[in-house]
Amino acid sequence: MEWTEIKVATTNEASEAVTNILMEAGASGVALDATDAGKITAYYPETIFVPELLPQIQQRIQALPQYGLAIGAATVTTAAVDNHSWATAWQKYYHPVRLTRYLTVAPSWEAYQPQQAQEQVIRLDPGQAFGTGTHPTTKLALAALEMQVRGGETMLDVGTGSGVLSIAAKQFGVGPVYAYDVDEVAVASAQTNFALNPIAQAISVQANDLLAGIQQPADLIVANILAELIVPLIPQAVPLLKPNGHLILSGIIADKVDLIKATLAKHQLKVVTTLNTGDWFALIATQEEN
Repeated sequence: MEWTEIKVATTNEASEAVTNILMEAGASGVALDATDAGKITAYYPETIFVPELLPQIQQRIQALPQYGLAIGAATVTTAAVDNHSWATAWQKYYHPVRLTRYLTVAPSWEAYQPQQAQEQVIRLDPGQAFGTGTHPTTKLALAALEMQVRGGETMLDVGTGSGVLSIAAKQFGVGPVYAYDVDEVAVASAQTNFALNPIAQAISVQANDLLAGIQQPADLIVANILAELIVPLIPQAVPLLKPNGHLILSGIIADKVDLIKATLAKHQLKVVTTLNTGDWFALIATQEEN
């Protein structure tokens, strides 16, 4: 099979939004450059006529500044690749990576073995490409989970993507996990990755718009999504948090931190921990004491 690649040069800040645009346009996989997350390559099968997609993709990328995201040059280029190049592209971009003190993510095709007694390994198929754990926002969410989990909690994972946060939570000792994503392709990606990790095979995953209509109470609610989506998520999360429950929010660029903190305060949630890497932030919040 012949493939077409679309390459986008944007900013780290806009990388997740651009990745979502490319996947929603039908990409079978998306790779972020290991040294520059703003360099994104998406792969489309020959069954998709890419020239028809390009204007829509470019228009959606150019609209991102309306949501407060700087997009940089935002150049979009295309090239043809053969099946062999497609098959080996993931091996170029993805190798085992230590994400936290105890957690390593490894591609499904590599026979990686833990290097230390307490090291946990997550197996992912990045060919489905909804996050491999290496983006700063995912690392922040993982670090927050590692800090917060005590064992046995019920957790909701909003915008699960690849399912990496749900799998990590199970590795850390969380009890029941319910994962949601608005995108059916992401749901299928998460299901594939849950199947690769025996500890995660009982995770429930379904398509849903944030937490709309969800009634499952939880000790932990985690979301690694754009700040513009976190704002409407917060009031949905409040009634689902159990007493002493915690809300873990990542995907927040620096100039949106005050907005998220203000929205949390409006709904009687206080920030108890702030984590950051460069311009990216994660917040851990809980209910205000009466």
